Amino acid sequence: METAVAIVAIVGTVIVVAGIAQRWRVAAPLALLVVGVVVSYISFIPEPELSAQVVLVGLLPPLLYAAAIRTSLVDFRANWTPILSLSVGLVLFTAAGVGLVTWWLLHVPFAVAFALGAIVAPPDAVAATAVARRIGLPRRIVTILEGESLVNDATALVSLRTAVAAFPLAATAVASGSHATTVTMGSVAFDFGRAVVLGVGFGVLVGIVIASIRSKVTESAIDTSISFIVPYLAYLPAEHYHGSGVLAVVVAGLILGHKSPIVQNASSRLSERINWTTIQFILENAVFLMLGMQMRRLVEDAGHTGPGWGRVILVCVAVLATVVVLRPIWVFPFKLLQAKLGKHEGKFHPKAAAVISWAGMRGVVTLAAAFTLPAATPERSTLVLAAMTVTVATLLLQGLSLPWLARTLGVRGPDPREDALQEATILQASVAAGLKALEEHHDVDADVIETLRRRAENRTNIVWERLGQGRVDAVETPSATYRRVRLIMLAAERAELLRIRDAGTVDHEVLAHVLAQLDIEESMLDRIEERSDELREEPLLPPERGEDECEHLAAHHDRFVAPTSPHGCEECLRDGTTWVHLRLCLDCGHVGCCDSSPQKHATGHFHESDHPVMRSFEPGESWRWCFVDDQLG
Repeated sequence: METAVAIVAIVGTVIVVAGIAQRWRVAAPLALLVVGVVVSYISFIPEPELSAQVVLVGLLPPLLYAAAIRTSLVDFRANWTPILSLSVGLVLFTAAGVGLVTWWLLHVPFAVAFALGAIVAPPDAVAATAVARRIGLPRRIVTILEGESLVNDATALVSLRTAVAAFPLAATAVASGSHATTVTMGSVAFDFGRAVVLGVGFGVLVGIVIASIRSKVTESAIDTSISFIVPYLAYLPAEHYHGSGVLAVVVAGLILGHKSPIVQNASSRLSERINWTTIQFILENAVFLMLGMQMRRLVEDAGHTGPGWGRVILVCVAVLATVVVLRPIWVFPFKLLQAKLGKHEGKFHPKAAAVISWAGMRGVVTLAAAFTLPAATPERSTLVLAAMTVTVATLLLQGLSLPWLARTLGVRGPDPREDALQEATILQASVAAGLKALEEHHDVDADVIETLRRRAENRTNIVWERLGQGRVDAVETPSATYRRVRLIMLAAERAELLRIRDAGTVDHEVLAHVLAQLDIEESMLDRIEERSDELREEPLLPPERGEDECEHLAAHHDRFVAPTSPHGCEECLRDGTTWVHLRLCLDCGHVGCCDSSPQKHATGHFHESDHPVMRSFEPGESWRWCFVDDQLG
């Protein structure tokens, strides 16, 4: 009963605090950490046991898997150089640096000091990405931070395992009065190489096998249930054979996330996405709450068994400072070297390097790894408190100030309207492929073909209509009208179904199936409305000129032409009709309405004149479109 009450209390606290944090626009992990620290000093609230095994075996695999299946394998491969630099090179660099500082201040064997360095070296996957996504960092920075935090745990845990294995040798050195180094680069390299090979091997094996099984499963409940055991199918065998369970889970998750559109049906993908989002929300936030609740016990243990509060505080502050300082010392030279070697357009971006340098929040893996230190470890309580100090301080110091730093440096993610432009472009390409396939079926009724064609065009129009939403005089778009009226209809349809249900005249299974159809349609309409609300009123800058720009866009790149009717669509003004958005022909200056408008005069002008390029004539927008090659510029 006590366990059940504790679980309910923890989950309830997570829900309440996360809800309040979302309203105040504060990262939920940070808020829950603070609440946990406060709760730890309330005497009548028992402290939940957060053992290393519970975290490393019970919680870490599903958290890593949930993050991995959402990470783009394509983006991961495109940024593998900075990801490996941070997740391997920086972790070992930090572990060695913290080890030297700890060895000098505490006078413990270097193996012990290096173990603390490995513990505090890896930034946390949950904290880094939660803060990065919330403040809207550029996607490449988010990808690098995600990739780093997914892989660096493997480097840190293998290094920690190597250091702990050297503890008996360290004890012998202490007994003989020597502080000789017992951890060698060779031993770390061998253990790391073995862990990487076995971890990646088990991850690939599990990913391929599960993908093959999923391709034959059509029931979404069974498919989602399979996903629940995948993290442990990858993690446990890899750890048993001294490989990296972390890498195994990450590799399996990346493979399955990449293959998901091929091996799963739409229902299974939707079910898995919803379930894993819920699991990740509860687990990651509960972990930060319980992490904060360990504070009082750790402080008391350090006070009773440590070398004195003066030395304890000095060690904690020194380790924290070392962790914070070593990251930019590694990041800036690496980024400069990367630019010198011509990576990523040969440009050095100091602002991006500064943001990456400051996004080093530690988390649950650091504290869990600290608890794995053997009970006989010299100055164990001080080492664990130092790890806790680094975790709490980086989460609060860097987590709370990272948004300010990004705003100050002007580092920000893409405007939502840029996303709408890209979405419209790729959707138009996919719809064109679908319409081409439709043309190959000559045995289909003409009315059916026209219905399919109209629905396909409406899908692209919905995305194009999101642009230009910053105008004060913007009229309601056709798709917005459709959503508003359709939601009214859905509410009436649902009310009638509920009346029929309450009358008890129809089988429940039939009613549930119809209600589910309404729910799916309504959720789609709500999602479209949500994406539209994200569009900001700031100017939408034109895309950078691409090397693969078509000849028509290239010829019109810097062309300026005066509009023939600057106050609106030429034909609509003539005929007394209305438009949604305006487009300007870059050959003759004709102003026409977009394809979301009933008359589609811009497209009609192209068919009449063969002028290939037009640009948006909306305030703050200067993107261009080539009708011939269906390309954005």
